[in-house]
Amino acid sequence: MTKPLIIAVAPNGARLTKADHPALPITPRELGLEAARCREAGAAMIHLHVRDAEERHSLDLDRYRAAIAAVRREAGPEMIVQVTTESVGLYAPAEQIAAIRGLRPEAFSVAVRELFAEPDDEGAAAAFLAEQARAGTLVQHILYDAGDVTRFQGLVARGLIPLERASVLFVLGRYSAGQRSEPADLLPFLAAWNSGHHLDLPWALCAFGRQEAACLITASCLGGDVRVGFENNLWRPDGSLAPDNATQVAAIASLAARLGLEIATPTIARTLLSARR
Repeated sequence: MTKPLIIAVAPNGARLTKADHPALPITPRELGLEAARCREAGAAMIHLHVRDAEERHSLDLDRYRAAIAAVRREAGPEMIVQVTTESVGLYAPAEQIAAIRGLRPEAFSVAVRELFAEPDDEGAAAAFLAEQARAGTLVQHILYDAGDVTRFQGLVARGLIPLERASVLFVLGRYSAGQRSEPADLLPFLAAWNSGHHLDLPWALCAFGRQEAACLITASCLGGDVRVGFENNLWRPDGSLAPDNATQVAAIASLAARLGLEIATPTIARTLLSARR
C-alpha cells in the first residue's frame, strides 16, 4: 500500500531576492501568508529561511521566531515548520548548532557535509544530534551526491547519527546558471541508498531547474517525498514563470493525485516522520 506523499515547500531559500522574482517571500508577514496559501494547496511542511535587513541569509534567532510566529498565525498550528541551518559560507558548525539549541524548533534540516565538515567536528556533531533525538526533534539530513549518501550511512553505522525521527533529502543540482536537473539524476542517489547499509528512513527529493516537477513526480512514484518551491526553481514545466509558490505546490499535488497518491496532511506527515525505526 502506497504511503501518503509529504509535500514540503521551500519558498525562498538563502540566495534569491525580489530582484529574481517579485513574489519571493522575505518578511515574516510574507512568509506567513505564503505558508497559508501553500498549506491550502497541499503542503504539509514549510522549509524556512530568514533574511537580515539587506535580504541576506541569516540564522538570527529573533528573525526566526518572528517568521515562525507569522507562519503559525497565518497557516495555523498544524503545518510543520522546518528551519534551515544552511551555512552559505557564513556559519561554522558550532554556530549552526548554537542556533538550533537556542531556537529549539520542531524540525530542522542540516547538511551532513556542513555539520561533519572536518574529522574534529564529529564529537560535537554527534553529541548535538543525540541531544536532538532525545528532544524529539524532526531532523532532515541533506545529501548532495551519492558520496554524501555513503558517508551518511557510515556515520549512522558508527553511531554518530541517530535514526530517531530522522529523514534525508536528496538534492539534484546546485545554484548555477542554466541548471537543469533531470529525473535520471536521482538514480545514483538511490543506487547508493539501496546498496549500502540499509536504512529504513523517509527520503525526499528537491531539484534545481525547470524539470523540477518531473524529478519530484518520479521520486513520489518511487516512494519518496518531495520539496518544491522558489528556493530551487521559479519556472513551470511549460517554461513560463510561476506566479508564486502555492501554484507550484498545487501543480505537484494535482499530478500526484492523478497518479493515485494520497497527499499527506500535516498531522499524517508528522506521524510518518516521527515513526520509530
